[in-house]
Amino acid sequence: MTPAQRTLVIFGASGDLTARLLLPGVGQLLESPRGGDIQLLGVGDRPMSDDEWRQRVSDSFAAGGATGEWVPALLSATRYLQADVTKADDLRRVFAACDGLPALYFALPPAVTIAVCTALRSVQIPEGTVLALEKPFGTDLVTARELNRQLATLLPENQIHRVDHFLGKSTVLNLLGLRFANRIFEPLWNGQNIERVEIVFEEKLGLEGRAGYYDKAGALVDMIQSHLLLVLALVTIEPPSSIEPDDLRGAIAQALRATRVRGDDPSEASRRARYTRGSIDDREFVDYVEEPGVDPARGTETLAEVTLSVDNWRWAGVPFVLRSGKALSGVRKDIVITFKDVPHLPYGFEGGSGAERLRISLSPDELELEININGEGDPFVLDRVVLSTTFGAGELGPYGEVLAGILAGDPTLSVRGDAVEECWRIVEPVLTAWRAGEVPLDEYPAGSNGPAGWGTVRDVGAGEEGR
Repeated sequence: MTPAQRTLVIFGASGDLTARLLLPGVGQLLESPRGGDIQLLGVGDRPMSDDEWRQRVSDSFAAGGATGEWVPALLSATRYLQADVTKADDLRRVFAACDGLPALYFALPPAVTIAVCTALRSVQIPEGTVLALEKPFGTDLVTARELNRQLATLLPENQIHRVDHFLGKSTVLNLLGLRFANRIFEPLWNGQNIERVEIVFEEKLGLEGRAGYYDKAGALVDMIQSHLLLVLALVTIEPPSSIEPDDLRGAIAQALRATRVRGDDPSEASRRARYTRGSIDDREFVDYVEEPGVDPARGTETLAEVTLSVDNWRWAGVPFVLRSGKALSGVRKDIVITFKDVPHLPYGFEGGSGAERLRISLSPDELELEININGEGDPFVLDRVVLSTTFGAGELGPYGEVLAGILAGDPTLSVRGDAVEECWRIVEPVLTAWRAGEVPLDEYPAGSNGPAGWGTVRDVGAGEEGR
């Protein structure tokens, strides 16, 4: 066995996440020069033959475009092991089946993950093992802390990878290059020059059969608590000395520690809603509460918006609006930086459309800068123009990128334990207010822009709050 050889063990191998996202990511990684030599072992509590498992892997590889000469050899070697990984004896069988250094990928619900970590305390974990845990990391701040305590008894922090695939998106990582490799942006990247920041992830898709998870989470926990808060951290971090794991992850945690609900008033700084019957692109949607598996009593939201503040010298006074929703009229996956207007426009100019706006699209990977320039014809009339470019495509997709880090033992793109807890701390007051009924649960027809009166984002300036 060479030092680079790993056995990627997938706990929850029979689940939807494994087939839909994780295995295509494995195939994409192995198709690239960074793939290396790995063994693949599927583990689950459902009965499945090795041949059925191999067909599942083959189908996922094909769906992800992995067709290299290496595929037959990997398929012939991969195995499926039926096991209850919450039991120490079954975990010992899993380790015994590994020919390479184990990389345990937890494609499991939070409660099961905690139970597995408890069982691992009774097992001799092979030296060099790494753990990769899929979000959500716990179900609230208390369980996240408990999970972190469990993990700390098992392995050092740098061998624990908390996976958030948003950190593997090439466009999200391009934020670092945009900010820190261009002197034109960084001097303006502060509350003296920026009016507000919006981080929006809206989609046309509805529940899509995910009630078992989504109805317990909702838009706030599913998207804002994890993905969008990490994007906010990358937007707001101080320049790190390097992008080595300790420097970058330390800067992310520092930014999150400074973040809180704007005005410490979740009833004023948050909104929630869920979709009702409607249509999108000739597809008919039923009311969310009529979707199979949904419990109407939970009051789960499918659209969430929270306005936050980052209380430090750089960002004091700037509102950060984070919004995510399903079954909306269009797809919007943007970071929008709105700059402050010029302090004085010389008399004699006409037109123009206010302050400059920088839009970084997360899908497709684009950057647009809206500015005012002298228009065609009359030079005293200002026109709005858009300067645009596309980001270069990353070598790997999000899951391929994070898997590369896991298998190489590089935690740069994983979430550190203290950052996980900060994300839960930030949203906890909002969740508490919502459970207490302090924020109404609005409704919007599927295929609309959201509830009437909401608009696209909250209309909050740098020095004001409210709806």
